[in-house]
Amino acid sequence: MADEVSEQIVVAAPPADVYRAVADVRRMASWSPECFAVWVWRRERGQPTRFVGWNRLGPFVWFTTCRVRTAEPGTEFTFDVTTFGLPVARWGYRFTPDGAGTLVTEHWADRRTRGARLLGRVFTGRSANRRPEVNREGMRQTLARLKRELEA
Repeated sequence: MADEVSEQIVVAAPPADVYRAVADVRRMASWSPECFAVWVWRRERGQPTRFVGWNRLGPFVWFTTCRVRTAEPGTEFTFDVTTFGLPVARWGYRFTPDGAGTLVTEHWADRRTRGARLLGRVFTGRSANRRPEVNREGMRQTLARLKRELEA
C-alpha cells in the first residue's frame, strides 16, 4: 500500500482566496522548502494544467513534471507528479470553510514504482523510505508560510 501523508492548518481567508493562491502554482516556490521554481507550460481557460517543478534538497536539485487532475475553485486542487514518465506522487489541497476562515488540508500519496524510487534516491540523496517524513515536515512549513502570506 502506498504511503499517504496529510497536514492541516486554518487560514483566516475565504476558501476561494486560498484556492486562488494555491492554484497559482508558481507561488509554491515561495512557500515550499523544496520547490524553488515552477514553469507553467500549458494552460486552459487561464488555469495551469501542466507544469514543471524545480526542487532542491541540500546539494541535490531535480525537476518533476506535473499534471493538474482536480481544479474545483474554493474546494480542491490536485495534481499528479511524474519524473521521466514514471509516476511519483499525487499532491493535493482541500479547502473547507471553518468559521471565518478556511481549513486547508495538504495531502500527498506516494505513487512511485521501483524505478522511480531508485531515481528518487539518485536525485534527492534520500532513501525512498524517508520521503513520507520529509514531506510531512515540508507540508508543515509550506502551510505555515501560506497562512502567513495570506493573513498578512
